[in-house]
Amino acid sequence: MMKKSQALGVGALALSLSLLLSACGGQTNDPNADGVTGAVVIDGSSTVSPLTEAAADLYRDVEAGVNVTVATSGTGGGFEKFCAGETDMSNASRPIKEEEAAICAENGIQFTELIVANDGLAVVVPKSNDFAVCLTVEQLNKIWGPESEGKVTSWNQIDSSFPDVDLALFGPGTDSGTFDYFTKEVNGEEGAIRTDYSPSEDDNVLVQGITGSEGGLGFFGLSYVTENEDLVRAVDVDGGAGCVSASTETVQDGTYTPLGRPLFVYVSNNAFVEKPQVKSFVEFYIQNQKEIAELAIFIALTDVQVGVAEAALAVLETK
Repeated sequence: MMKKSQALGVGALALSLSLLLSACGGQTNDPNADGVTGAVVIDGSSTVSPLTEAAADLYRDVEAGVNVTVATSGTGGGFEKFCAGETDMSNASRPIKEEEAAICAENGIQFTELIVANDGLAVVVPKSNDFAVCLTVEQLNKIWGPESEGKVTSWNQIDSSFPDVDLALFGPGTDSGTFDYFTKEVNGEEGAIRTDYSPSEDDNVLVQGITGSEGGLGFFGLSYVTENEDLVRAVDVDGGAGCVSASTETVQDGTYTPLGRPLFVYVSNNAFVEKPQVKSFVEFYIQNQKEIAELAIFIALTDVQVGVAEAALAVLETK
């Protein structure tokens, strides 16, 4: 869910976009201006959800006749519905897996991958934590690796300079693309993680858990840190070249390793071709990706990534 301040920003930016589109002779606030009506059904990543919700809010102001719904069952859960033909689009914080793509193929679901923003996967502690400033990937592995279950239970086992405070771990569940990405990059194998942590597909629940524990530690998308900066902070990560903070600049220039990543939406080719409202929304999403990313507090695409997204959209429009 977006905060009130974000909602106000949505309205202001939507008005600006609406006026611009009207001045250019394009879409207007009249939902029947070009006959676009109907529903666009989207599910998937909780990380990407706020981004697509922001896109939907802006789009709703210029095409009020279209109802865009955005659910969050995790990247994996979203692909299950998408490949079963239950949704038009799927939010994803990782690329689709081969086995997921195979299920789509079996069901006759052809799709197009569109990159829509960037995100840093943040390692998060309570705002009150004044000792964990930077953690190496090796230390993160010591905390989260499956072999640490029931054995590594205190902060001073991570670094002798840290206090003897119990670790309280929080993170996404197994349906999350963030879970897949983090476990692969930190523990060396997708899905490899200790099980004595508190999982949730709702990042707001993770924020509550982390802030409610003196020794709280978790991981989720950087945008949720920005939204809750009065409660939590992101720890710098040392991927081998020194401590680097998660930021727009470090994610875009590739120095925030290994936890910087692109974010995607997957579009059903059939839905794009057969449903004018899906085509219209997808085009709006890509054409306004920078404003949408800024509004939802995500990291905008680089010029190269914009070219990739526009090229993929151009191919999709030929289908």
